[in-house]
Amino acid sequence: MAQEVQASGEAASSSASRDLEGLTQAARAAGGERRRLPPVHLWNPPFCGDLDMRIARDGTWFYNGTPIGRPALVRLFSTILRKDEDRYVLVTPVEKVGIKVEDAPFLAVELAKENGESGRVLRFRTNVDEWVEAGPDHPMRFEAGAAEGLKPYVHVRADLWALVKRALFYDLVDLGEKRTIAREEMFGVESNGAFFPMMRADQLEALS
Repeated sequence: MAQEVQASGEAASSSASRDLEGLTQAARAAGGERRRLPPVHLWNPPFCGDLDMRIARDGTWFYNGTPIGRPALVRLFSTILRKDEDRYVLVTPVEKVGIKVEDAPFLAVELAKENGESGRVLRFRTNVDEWVEAGPDHPMRFEAGAAEGLKPYVHVRADLWALVKRALFYDLVDLGEKRTIAREEMFGVESNGAFFPMMRADQLEALS
């Protein structure tokens, strides 16, 4: 019996390894290794179950409980990441597997402020070295967190968002301003001609 259990565990481990290797090869074949985003929105392969892969709140990718220590591999997998209606998946033309995302799939780790045709432009670099310009095409949103207070997010692509690092949130507050929206004074930040409210202006003192 013990031998059967061991054999079953070895088979499952071998299967998981093949799944991961297959995904790696498929992502490379689709151009992800050349920093090209594959057309994952066009692919509709069968669902092959959940993979023991998790994206933690701090942006770290885990496989079988162990952090994936190769940034190039994380960037590669991020190119075949998609948000379906009920789950996050890694998808190729022939298969898709579910993964767990604890908060947002990306983390915004750097903020750059520039001047554009529409005024100030805020650019965010994600943990997979993808730059995003906040604006009408890439909106920001702010949500109340259970313990960490207000949490800012910036849209990356499709239904994928990046959680903005806490240190950058205070930079956004420094860049913020008050505006009246629907007869209510709001505090928010502008980028690329779009204004993104953070909170009511009378809540601003709570951040001090």
